[in-house]
Amino acid sequence: GTKKKAACPGLGLFYTVLSAFLFSVASLFLKKIEDVHSVEVSAFRCVFQMAFVLPGLIYYKTGFLGPKGKRIFLFFRGFLGSSAMILLYYAFQVMPLADATVITFSSPVFTSLLAWIFLKEKYSIWDLLFTLFAITGVVLIARPPFLFGSNVTGIEGSYTDHLKGTIAAITSTVSAASTFVILRKVGKSVHYFLSIWYYAVIGLIGCVIALFVMNEWRLPYCGKDRVFLILIGLLGLGGQIFLTKALQIEKAGPVAIMKTMDVVFAFILQILFLNHLPTWWTVGGALCVVASSSGTAIRKWRQSLKKAKQNEI
Repeated sequence: GTKKKAACPGLGLFYTVLSAFLFSVASLFLKKIEDVHSVEVSAFRCVFQMAFVLPGLIYYKTGFLGPKGKRIFLFFRGFLGSSAMILLYYAFQVMPLADATVITFSSPVFTSLLAWIFLKEKYSIWDLLFTLFAITGVVLIARPPFLFGSNVTGIEGSYTDHLKGTIAAITSTVSAASTFVILRKVGKSVHYFLSIWYYAVIGLIGCVIALFVMNEWRLPYCGKDRVFLILIGLLGLGGQIFLTKALQIEKAGPVAIMKTMDVVFAFILQILFLNHLPTWWTVGGALCVVASSSGTAIRKWRQSLKKAKQNEI
């Protein structure tokens, strides 16, 4: 029979762009919050995710713990995923929006490296080249004094905060890449909602403990910050939904390439609403990271197409 045509060609790519825009606006609101710690913002985000996922768990009857043999993987997925979120929010608060976004965009490169180490997936010379490109981009953004001298320009606040934000963004990227490897290991044996449930529950528990240890828990002083907190939760949830829908109706390769719009939106929002012009070092670093992540996505996409053709034969 004839193949069923897509209802709307390009709809998956449109969902990807919309997801990138929602995530970028949520990051902008995070920059606008004045007196709320990044861990507390993460706790609010986890509460929104739990409220969204709970009806899905009940509807699909997945349970709350998952299969016995997969629970350890779900725990580490939740721990690493929530840690990546907290570190990313911290990076957004202490360094330029575009810089933090670009660093976290190197996640596909680290995913390939970790998949080679832990899942024994193939790691070619091209993967090594893309990894080096990503590392070069991160160095151009971090601009360590031993390479660029002591007079580092184009950063927010002190260089110490910039360095802390860079370390947090890199650690967040590696943690996010680790969650992708764990999800590959688990495969389709665990429902997507259950994975998000672990992410939200473990993240909320970790955030509450951290807030009490640091004595940072407090309600925002003004209504504006409270509105921003709600919007961050809603926009983050919306971005996650549209990205998931994009991956359901479109191949992963084009979605990964179109997701480079995250970087574009970050630059635009930073210039328009934060009055912070990116330096040429940041632009160069962004080009390196986007090239490496796009190259990785294109290569994986071509490999999947080639494998699909071989299976048909």
